[in-house]
Amino acid sequence: MRDQVQATIDILRPAIQADGADIFLRDVDEATGVVTVEFAGSGCAACPSSTVTLNAGIARILKDRVEGITAVRQIEPGTAPAETAVSL
Repeated sequence: MRDQVQATIDILRPAIQADGADIFLRDVDEATGVVTVEFAGSGCAACPSSTVTLNAGIARILKDRVEGITAVRQIEPGTAPAETAVSL
């Protein structure tokens, strides 16, 4: 499941980067189907568009493409432990 999520985020990443941001996969809980991502870039954490991008775009696409995804949540930049951080 993690590989499928990572591959899907790789496809979405250029569009996010075009807005001056970036996205990082931080966790995939296969037992619950919850995916955790982190947005980075100038103002991403405070940007109201990041919630819309997450809910209307990324979460919908991940749920459509990866069986078993139940939710996608966003964490604040820099809060993921380094050992679980995966740069895409």
